[in-house]
Amino acid sequence: MPELTKATLKNLQKYVTELEQERGFIDQSIIQKCLLLGEEVGELFKAVRKSENISADRNSNIHNVGEELADIMIYVCAIANRYNIDMEEAFRAKEEINKKRVWE
Repeated sequence: MPELTKATLKNLQKYVTELEQERGFIDQSIIQKCLLLGEEVGELFKAVRKSENISADRNSNIHNVGEELADIMIYVCAIANRYNIDMEEAFRAKEEINKKRVWE
């Protein structure tokens, strides 16, 4: 079982690679990962509806918001890994762009 040490984005990405290898998911394509990510986003929306007491199926197996966000993070890391994207670098570069935007 892989071990997650200090939770930096780089360590999360490395951990996701290791867990995918261990669990047999390493050969899933980018398209498969993107579709699975979309499903997890839907599960997040259901979890939010449940937590906010908005009309939702009370018998669904959707867990809590934190668990669904964690699943989304795993898929984001897996997709980034397949494209050899360092998420910390990408995050910082995008924030430099965002700093120059005018927010209304």
